[in-house]
Amino acid sequence: MKQFNGKVLFLDRSDINTDEIIPARYLTEISKEALKPFLLEDLELAGFNPSKDILPSNVVISRANFGCGSSREHAPWAFEVNDINLVVAESFARIFKQNMFNCGMMAVELQSAILDDLFTTFMGKETLLETDLKKNVFVFKSGEICKEIPFSISGFDRALVEADGWVGYADKHY
Repeated sequence: MKQFNGKVLFLDRSDINTDEIIPARYLTEISKEALKPFLLEDLELAGFNPSKDILPSNVVISRANFGCGSSREHAPWAFEVNDINLVVAESFARIFKQNMFNCGMMAVELQSAILDDLFTTFMGKETLLETDLKKNVFVFKSGEICKEIPFSISGFDRALVEADGWVGYADKHY
């Protein structure tokens, strides 16, 4: 099972699409590893520098409609190869969200008010997130500041995560 802990990258924008996650010009690459340096290369967001901001991060926190655009699996793969196995947002494009779980990763939805509070409290600070998958709780920490946020995922999505994705799940059940 993948890890869902680490340094948080805050992307304070809605409608981040799959072309911004991994530009289409790289879709001819034949390995996940080849996608690694191009994650979020075309994302336009004030203060964001992909060459400096991505590498130390393991979790992305964003806004609504994350992963909209095409249905390609390359978008979750680009996160996976960069050790980012968890994206938290208000909402996701349906196919992107399922592709994340199919890869054994998590795309977790939180209410807008909770995300507003997380952005206000933690954005601009070095923030770490710990995920307690058994209790369905995220623990955000920055210095002395600590917030516990409950979350939920479906039973089937949990099974995919625990099996490290669809292939592992199929191996166990079929």
